[in-house]
Amino acid sequence: MDFPASTFPESTEPAASRAEVFLRYLDYFRARLVEKIAALPTSERRRSRLPSAWTPLELLKHLTFVELRWLEWGFAGEQVAQPWGDQRDDRWYVPAEEGLDELVAALTAQAARSRAVVEGSELTAVGQPGPRWNGAQPATLERVLMHLVQEYARHLGQLDVVAELATGSSGE
Repeated sequence: MDFPASTFPESTEPAASRAEVFLRYLDYFRARLVEKIAALPTSERRRSRLPSAWTPLELLKHLTFVELRWLEWGFAGEQVAQPWGDQRDDRWYVPAEEGLDELVAALTAQAARSRAVVEGSELTAVGQPGPRWNGAQPATLERVLMHLVQEYARHLGQLDVVAELATGSSGE
């Protein structure tokens, strides 16, 4: 795993653009997600401790596909073979042959593709029409990035609770 920002992007750090601010937060959240899951005992990575029944590895795969759906399939309007490839029978799913290393590699590759989409567009650019939007008007890149930041922040908070239940450790 090699995400550029493993420390929290402080508001006092200069940034070249608002897009760079979004990218820093996404890099930070990805790094923390992987660090938290890697720190769990191996047996806890596929175990659910919540009524919703998701596991840490399922969360990792889900967030990889969230980026794919919102930036490539949605905003960029690219053809995506399996935009919902993180799900089976209407729930998150990771087959037994996919482990932490494979899922981190997939997230790393997706992060590079996401960065390319963001760096190749203006924040005010409107996404391409397509099935991601379910007939609604496509969102701007800035709105998509805001959604991704909140999605990562929310799920990372949930993972904090899971990690505390699994190991007793809390906080960052």
